[in-house]
Amino acid sequence: MKVLSSLKSVKTRHAKCQVVRRKGRIYVINKTNPRFKARQGH
Repeated sequence: MKVLSSLKSVKTRHAKCQVVRRKGRIYVINKTNPRFKARQGH
């Protein structure tokens, strides 16, 4: 999982990417291809 300051380019990498908010952090998850996982926030 990558920790990034901006997820703008990450969410358009794959058609199945979802942006999800959990516990104040923003995550990009992808069930079909888990290598696209990323997170924003400390």
